[in-house]
Amino acid sequence: MTGAGKLPEGQVADAVKGNWVDHYAPAWSRPYLRLSRADRPIGTWLLLLPCWWSLLLGILHDGQARLFDLWIFVACAAGAFLMRGAGCTWNDITDREFDAQVARTRSRPIPSGQVSAKQAAVWMVIQALVAFAILLTFNLNAILLGVLSLVTVAVYPFAKRFTWWPQVFLGLSFNWGALLAFTAHTGTLHVSALILYASGIAWTLFYDTIYAHQDTEDDALIGVKSTARLFGTDSPMWLRRFLVATVSIMGFSVLAAILGTDRSPLSLIVALGGPWAIGWQMTWQLRRLDIEDPTRCMMLFRSNRDAGLLVVLFFAVAALL
Repeated sequence: MTGAGKLPEGQVADAVKGNWVDHYAPAWSRPYLRLSRADRPIGTWLLLLPCWWSLLLGILHDGQARLFDLWIFVACAAGAFLMRGAGCTWNDITDREFDAQVARTRSRPIPSGQVSAKQAAVWMVIQALVAFAILLTFNLNAILLGVLSLVTVAVYPFAKRFTWWPQVFLGLSFNWGALLAFTAHTGTLHVSALILYASGIAWTLFYDTIYAHQDTEDDALIGVKSTARLFGTDSPMWLRRFLVATVSIMGFSVLAAILGTDRSPLSLIVALGGPWAIGWQMTWQLRRLDIEDPTRCMMLFRSNRDAGLLVVLFFAVAALL
């Protein structure tokens, strides 16, 4: 295994350079913020973006933008930060022995001794309770969906122990907002949101397979499974399949949401630009992919924030038409 190099005190190996946690947060809070991945915000974006897609898709579906939608927009951002933090803390508690054996993760707060597993558990509960308080501002159906999401959050850390496809379980968890935000806006769960959820899962398989290629050597040594290990040198072929699935399924979700409504043809065309745009950004990633270069894999993985924001842009413009 290769070492992560000497790091400033407490800093995590794959933290964003110059992040606010390591430079501006009070020293006592840094280990907890690192547990929440506040120094690595890409995961919050990847959890949040399906929420925003779904909220905008709901507006496209029923043609009604309400003042409360502004709260849904903000609440999803806060909830994504908190639930990603709680989920990552849970992941670090369950994976603390594995993390200690992997070069990229042994600097995390628990294996590096910055916090104990018990302290981490208390922090996890605090984050989850604040997120639940935000969830209670939504309608009953959205609240029930939010509570149900805890099942996927609880299962994911163990998936790599029993399946070669843990990325599927990550997709089930990270894209739950595609169901929740639509329901928070409309009060009901429409088939278009379910289709969008499936598209997000395909997208997660794409970006998290790229991410997992950073750790294939260490994962093989300690027996952790992933799609990156399963696919090996065939990964580009599989990633193309996930790309096609993401774009085509998202296109179907747009059609399911808009066809049969009084939306203009122009609104439909612009909304279909969302899957078109994310498809081109994912193609850009594939053209630059080198599965043997961990730095390149991390860069491409992080670029999926921009991929998801392209969908937000097209859906938002379509909702205004």
